[in-house]
Amino acid sequence: MLSISNILHAYGEHVSLKNVTLEVEPGEIVCLLGPSGCGKTTLLRIIAGLEATAQGQIMFAGVDIGDTPVHQRQFGLMFQDFALFPHMNAADNIAYGLRRRGFPRRLIAGEVESLLERVGLGDLGDRDISSLSGGQQQRVALARSLAPKPRLLMLDEPLGSLDARLRDQLALELRQIIKDEGLSAIYVTHDHREAYAVADKIAVMNIGKVEQVDTPRGLYRRPKSAFVAEFLGMRNIFDSERSSFARRIASEALLHDANTKTVLIHPAGIQIEKATASKSLRFDGVLTSAVFRGDYFDVCVSLQDETALRFSNPTLPAQIGEAVSIAIALDAVIALEG
Repeated sequence: MLSISNILHAYGEHVSLKNVTLEVEPGEIVCLLGPSGCGKTTLLRIIAGLEATAQGQIMFAGVDIGDTPVHQRQFGLMFQDFALFPHMNAADNIAYGLRRRGFPRRLIAGEVESLLERVGLGDLGDRDISSLSGGQQQRVALARSLAPKPRLLMLDEPLGSLDARLRDQLALELRQIIKDEGLSAIYVTHDHREAYAVADKIAVMNIGKVEQVDTPRGLYRRPKSAFVAEFLGMRNIFDSERSSFARRIASEALLHDANTKTVLIHPAGIQIEKATASKSLRFDGVLTSAVFRGDYFDVCVSLQDETALRFSNPTLPAQIGEAVSIAIALDAVIALEG
C-alpha cells in the first residue's frame, strides 16, 4: 500500500534521514521505534506531506504522492498532545473534521455517535474536553482521526502523555480499534514494549537510518545489531576480542563466522540453578544481585572470570553471595553486527 524509497532529509547541514526505505502492507500496523532524535517523527511528517524531502519517493497505492498536498493525501493524523478544541465537547471535536470536509449534516450526527461507541465513549459525547480523563481525551482524538475514513492512519507518540498503567491498557485498545477499522497505520513510539503490543511490524531507527525491520516476535528473538539489542533492553552483549567468555560461548554455539565480533546472550535463554556438576554450556558463578519484579526477579550473576550476566528468572534459588550454576541455551547465543 505504502512504499517509501531512499528518503533523504536534512535540517541545514544536519542529515536527519539517510536513504530510508520502508513498506507498509494493506491492513498492517508498522511501528517506527527508536530514541529521541533518530528521525522517526521526521519520517512520519514526510509521509504526511508536512515536510519536504531532499530526495526519494513516496508511493501510495501505486501513485507517487511526493507532490500531493497534505489535505489531498487523505491521511489521518494523531499526535501526543491530542490537539483537541477545549471549547467544544467530545462530539463536536469529532464532528469538526467532517464539517470541514463538507460531509452532509444529516450524516454527521450518526457517524459521530457510531465513532463514540467504537472508541468506548458512547455516553460521553456531550462532555466538555476539560472534564475528560487523559485516556478519554486520547479516545476522542482517535475518533476524530478516524472520522474522515482516512486511507492511512498516522500516530505520533499517541500515548506519550499518559501514565504507564494507562499506556499498557490503551495500546491494546488502539491496536484492536485500528484492526476493526481495517486500516493501515504508522505508529511512532520510543517504547519497545508499546511497539510489541501495537505493531504487526517494527522498524527500529537509529541516527536517521532503519537498523532492522521485523515482526515484534522476530525482533525480540533475533536482534541484528548491538544497537537494536541494547535499545530492546538486552544487556548481555560482549566483545569477543576482549572477552574470553564471549569467545568460548561463540565457539560452543558454533558461531564460526570470521566477522563475529559482538556476541549477545539472549536473556530468554539463560536459567539460574543451585551450583551443580559442570555440564555443557553451564558456568559457575555467584549471585550478586536480585530485584523482585512481581512475576520474576531481575538478577545478576558474576562468573569466575568476572563476566556479569543480567537476566530475568522466575524464581530465586539462592541468596545473594551464594554459588549458582548458569545454563545457557545454544540458540540464545547470537552474533550481532557492530
